Amino acid sequence: MQSVASRLETHHAVHWEAGARVEAAEACTLVLFGASGDLAQRKLLPALYRMALDGHLSAESVILGVALTSWSTEEFRAEARRAIARASADGSVDEEAFRSFARRLHYVPMDVTDASEYRRLRWALERAERAHGARGNRIFYLSLTPTLQAEAVRNLGDSGLSGRGAGRWTRLVVEKPFGVDLASARALNERIREHFDEASVYRMDHYLGKEMVQNLLLLRFANRILEPSWNRQHIDHVQLTCAETVGVEGRGAYYERAGVVRDMVQSHLLQLLALTAMDLPSSLSPDAVHDAKMAVMAAARPFTPERLRAECVRGQYGPGFMNGRPVPGYRQEPGVAPDSRTETFAMLTVRFDTPRWAGVPFYVRSGKRLPRRVTEVVVQFKDGPLAMATPNQLVMRVQPDEGISLRFATKAPGRVLRMHEVALDLRYDDLFDERLGEAYEHLLLDCMLGISTRYVRQDLAERGWELFMPVLEAWAAPNEGIALLDYAAGTWGPPAAGRVLEARGHRWNDGPEKRR
Repeated sequence: MQSVASRLETHHAVHWEAGARVEAAEACTLVLFGASGDLAQRKLLPALYRMALDGHLSAESVILGVALTSWSTEEFRAEARRAIARASADGSVDEEAFRSFARRLHYVPMDVTDASEYRRLRWALERAERAHGARGNRIFYLSLTPTLQAEAVRNLGDSGLSGRGAGRWTRLVVEKPFGVDLASARALNERIREHFDEASVYRMDHYLGKEMVQNLLLLRFANRILEPSWNRQHIDHVQLTCAETVGVEGRGAYYERAGVVRDMVQSHLLQLLALTAMDLPSSLSPDAVHDAKMAVMAAARPFTPERLRAECVRGQYGPGFMNGRPVPGYRQEPGVAPDSRTETFAMLTVRFDTPRWAGVPFYVRSGKRLPRRVTEVVVQFKDGPLAMATPNQLVMRVQPDEGISLRFATKAPGRVLRMHEVALDLRYDDLFDERLGEAYEHLLLDCMLGISTRYVRQDLAERGWELFMPVLEAWAAPNEGIALLDYAAGTWGPPAAGRVLEARGHRWNDGPEKRR
């Protein structure tokens, strides 16, 4: 039987080392739908610029922006420069580097729902590719709402842009959110299947591009001291937290339709959950990793009304204080109904009916207006054999300071046998001199290289909705009697969320004074 190490080596050099080894991806044209939108301006254009600076974009590659906004190519380039300046640490732009980058930027104003305009898109594509010597490989990036995604896919297919000739490829990147519920996710998948092969579809969840999330597999399976204890015999419980200090920041109308489960839990936290709980994949090939993630999530216990009342909590922030300053409650935010029943906090107890995890609760929580911004996975081990010993705890921080902390007990100095808790702490910024690339840089390069490991496969995208739709439906039904609890902005959510853990002898990892 292969060892863990040898199984990890399979495909490792081909896939995970590819981004480090390859200076530039194969030449392609990236068609960015939604190019005038917030995501493109804040994340995608700055990421593409940094990729060009790092030598990951070939000289022949083209970026074609598409949006309803009536910009010219020159106006698009000017907006891109402003976006890159805003994203830089000091607000400056290397003018010579930007001029080189800007030459590859082109723009087409069009309505993505109008099938007749895709002929103009084809002409613009072919003209830009001829001008830059591009080779005909294309990525269509859909930074659009789910409804517009489906329209764009249909029109790309009907216009013949979804297929390529011999030696050329076309890939489709579908940005989060992938549907707004199970029915819409399935409908979008069905539309995509009509025009694209699954192997060419890349469903984006940018958390999968973060350094600590990338590190989860290697941390778990490449370290012999961890894998043998990563199970119910040694682990007491697991906490996954994604806490935000901000409110809805002017997106009240959107958040009223979404809520925290749609916005964070069924996407980002689902991926962290799968990587934390999955069994060892047969290799690190994309399909093997996707299979392992899907297998554990398929074993997640369904949420029943009884479980929702006993093991889960929903809340909504009210007025409070953040950093000593008063802030309004959710219902006072612009665009929010004064009697809104939308949850801004969710705490869910996930259980896996597998030999590895039977009886181990996974406490998942996310919320807005919490005391600090943090995304982390906390693995709480069981008590040691000595009654005086503090249980070991492994903390994997995804943001803001990516790193790993292992807490364990040792003897305090002196003649008296006294226990002292210490931590081995690794922060990526302190350990490595090189710049940590942004998540979108990693993921865009992966797509250009044809590596889908850090994207979301169709079955897991639908499984996330299957798992959490009963939660959304029960919380939306007034006759279920599941309360929407208030919490003050600047606190860790409704106190009931803490009581769920306390009833089992657990405690949230909310600070150094609270360990278990």
